[in-house]
Amino acid sequence: MLADRDQSQLIIIDMQEKLAAAMPQDSMQAVIRNCSILAQAAKLLEVPTVYTEHYPQGLGQTLTALQALLEDAARVEKTAFSCHAVPAFRSQLTSDRPQLILAGMEAHICVLQTALQLQASGHQVLVAADAALSRHPANMVNALDRLRQAGVVISNTESIVFEWLGHAEDDAFKQISRLVR
Repeated sequence: MLADRDQSQLIIIDMQEKLAAAMPQDSMQAVIRNCSILAQAAKLLEVPTVYTEHYPQGLGQTLTALQALLEDAARVEKTAFSCHAVPAFRSQLTSDRPQLILAGMEAHICVLQTALQLQASGHQVLVAADAALSRHPANMVNALDRLRQAGVVISNTESIVFEWLGHAEDDAFKQISRLVR
């Protein structure tokens, strides 16, 4: 399955200050960059975006580096690990966009539970593996293995944005090409 911009919604999960501070910093920087690319490409290509904050009173707000990129996106606060368990999140999903592209933290908790529940509810779920992270690398590997076994598509940022784009004749091609350099 290819990511289709007319069928997709981007979901960025719990990219928050205190959670980010607990992550391996070299990996965290790459995830921030890839979430930024996804958010910017989604905006350029009119792919609706939802982002979540898990218990922001304790884990802080979404990272400053992402906030400006998400100003037009729907924000959902949650305390459930799975976004799907939150009615406010489900109300942001549209039936005419069955593909949900997931990125964020932590891969083995919130991303995993969200992906599995969304898939069980009939959505086509893709996880951008290079835009997701867990504190411990073994948990990340396990999460991606579990998701693959369950039939969730594991992809990457560049594949997704170029699948959204479709061809080099698109007006946004040059802008997206610059994002991924």
